[in-house]
Amino acid sequence: MRDLPRLPTSPGFWRSPLRGTWFTSVLGLVLLVGITVLFVTGLVSYAAYNPDLSPVNDTTPDKGILGFYLFAWPTGPVWLYRFTQGLHVTLGITLIPVLLAKLWSVVPKLFTLPPVRSLAHALERISLLLLVGGGLFEFTTGVLNVQLDYVFPGSFYPLHFYGAWVFFSAFVAHAALKTPTALRAVRRRLREEDDDLVAPDPDPPTVSRRGALWLVGGGSLLLFVTTVGQSLGGPFRRTALLAPHGGADPAGGPNGFQINKTAAYAGIDAVETGAEAWRLVVTGRTGTVRLSRAQLLEMPLHSSSLPIACVEGWSTADQWWRGVRLRDLAALVGYDGDPPDVFVESLQRHGAFRRAALRANQVADPRSLLALYVNGEDLSPDHGHPARIIVPAAPGVLNTKWVAKLTFGDL
Repeated sequence: MRDLPRLPTSPGFWRSPLRGTWFTSVLGLVLLVGITVLFVTGLVSYAAYNPDLSPVNDTTPDKGILGFYLFAWPTGPVWLYRFTQGLHVTLGITLIPVLLAKLWSVVPKLFTLPPVRSLAHALERISLLLLVGGGLFEFTTGVLNVQLDYVFPGSFYPLHFYGAWVFFSAFVAHAALKTPTALRAVRRRLREEDDDLVAPDPDPPTVSRRGALWLVGGGSLLLFVTTVGQSLGGPFRRTALLAPHGGADPAGGPNGFQINKTAAYAGIDAVETGAEAWRLVVTGRTGTVRLSRAQLLEMPLHSSSLPIACVEGWSTADQWWRGVRLRDLAALVGYDGDPPDVFVESLQRHGAFRRAALRANQVADPRSLLALYVNGEDLSPDHGHPARIIVPAAPGVLNTKWVAKLTFGDL
């Protein structure tokens, strides 16, 4: 019996009959489209936080030229962030089997010897290292964020943001070099003898390459079906078996819809939110006013039907909010015309986004409220009692709960 090579640097070590440029090319072309959409929707998600508005919103300091595309995030349509972030998260999870299959199909190339044959080859190897490492890093941190498992060091936002730029830069360079070959391979214009991914001594096949692609596609479809429901809401939520905000609503009644942080987790004391103790501090051009909840209820109240959508990809159905318009609160402190930006502070003492800034266009929108009620009932403690921000199309973390102070002015 002949001795089989035991080192991965030997071509004979890799014997799967599935590997080949056609198989890799099909997966690569799927990723070419999918990762491009992921990158664009990721940048859109970052822009939705209005990071240039105030240092408190800037989760990626020293971004420099990488913030060239930022723009004032709009307030309509109201489902905008729900759609873009739901697409980002759902597509990212759906592409995991495709990414893993693609990496598996080219893993022999990572062990070829000599490791560097020329300067051009060295640059190609470095780009592959950034491509593989960056892809695994982005997908891993993204999945951990969706699952609310922050086991990585530092903040998710700068890690994922800078990682995305490194990964996508390597991805663009790789796509520019390999896309023509991939297109030829898919069209069956690549000769078998030119296919350096084919094993020189393959094992007998147990499944065809097309069958393997169907298996990868089936895995992606399964992940899609068990994830997308958290973005669609309603009856579809029960299908989101792999999402932390899938399944049934957390409780019954008007306040029975999803949350990330409970009042207990945020350290909110029921005494400080009670009618005797709680006051809303509103500061602006003409000074400061302090309003009790009873005084807020004496102001004109308005209603808005809006969802909550979060960076983890989950969203609620539209909820019926009722409260005081932000622009009416701005008018109390000297902004009778177009209102300015606002800096919002919460009773929550720890954690990211206990403070947030909103742009003037968000304050001016008549649907933007300091909400006091939801679905005809007082806000529950977990949903921000005694008052919370609700703004159309804004990420969930900017809809601050347990609001204590509003500071209007240019930020």
